[in-house]
Amino acid sequence: MQGSSLTQPITIALDAMGGDKAPGMVIKGVDIARKRHPDVHFLLFGDERLLAPILKRFPKLAGRVEIRHAPQVIAAEDKPSQALRRGKESSMRLAINAVRDGNAGGVVSAGNTGALLAMAKFVLKTVDGIDRPAMAGVVPTRRGESVILDLGANIECTADNLVQFAIMGAEFARSVLGVRRPMVGLVNVGTEELKGHGELKAAAQVLRDSTELPLAFEGFVEGDHIGQGTVDVFVTDGFAGNIALKTAEGTAKFYSEMLRAAFRRSVLSRIGYLLARPALQAIRKKVDPRNYNGALFVGLNGVVVKSHGGTDAIGFANALGVAADLIRGRFNEQIVADLQSISDQSEQGSKAAAS
Repeated sequence: MQGSSLTQPITIALDAMGGDKAPGMVIKGVDIARKRHPDVHFLLFGDERLLAPILKRFPKLAGRVEIRHAPQVIAAEDKPSQALRRGKESSMRLAINAVRDGNAGGVVSAGNTGALLAMAKFVLKTVDGIDRPAMAGVVPTRRGESVILDLGANIECTADNLVQFAIMGAEFARSVLGVRRPMVGLVNVGTEELKGHGELKAAAQVLRDSTELPLAFEGFVEGDHIGQGTVDVFVTDGFAGNIALKTAEGTAKFYSEMLRAAFRRSVLSRIGYLLARPALQAIRKKVDPRNYNGALFVGLNGVVVKSHGGTDAIGFANALGVAADLIRGRFNEQIVADLQSISDQSEQGSKAAAS
């Protein structure tokens, strides 16, 4: 992902109580992130009695972090509807409110995913021209890194939804991966134009016709293209996207366990491991999920990044980096401009047809 550069200071609000290892993991992650992103300040929302003693262990965070007391915590098992009704004073809700009120440019949470999406959508609303927010994340590929969305926020999608996902995914790739003109593909059961359901075909036609968009539409791609990194942005509905992501994670874990078992099988295999260790460590670093932590709820009036709940400080720091890159890149402003481009082109086409 892109590194930071000294720009105007930005502020990120944190749900300091969200995540399996919070709040210690969160503050450790902030300490890592403050070295990488010297232009970022942090608002920690959570129980001040718990946060203050931990924060004292990191003296270099002085002046970069402010604690905002929040008396409630959203639990992992809380339903989104319950969180909305009962969690108005929670660390998650108050952190989101900070974005709405202009006190922060974005929010990061490792807490309950459903509650975070419901609260963020309720408080921040969607960007004009976007029907539904989607979840976008970065995955490792043979070519480097690619963006995939939706990862589970929308089980069923219309053609308009898929077009909007393509626009938002391309902007995400520009902001986080630094790709100037991202290649975008619609995930389908084949690459032929005749394959797939009607919504996919209609979305493909709109993207082919929208020549003014700052992206390169590559047509249909298949599931095995994700690992190859055939395009920079893979667009699909949340049902297929979530299955693809979980399948990839499970496959990586399976092969990792098989390799460990194989290298422990005999003395010769242990010697082989010692010889192969540098190469294996390089592979491990490449596929380490902590390096790709931080999925964005695209389409909201504010940057909302979801960290994996079980991550450690390194992974959380990477999620903070995603948020920082998106805030610096004025992510939502670019999306609005791209949507206007499609609207203008459609209007011109209608006028031409009428004349």
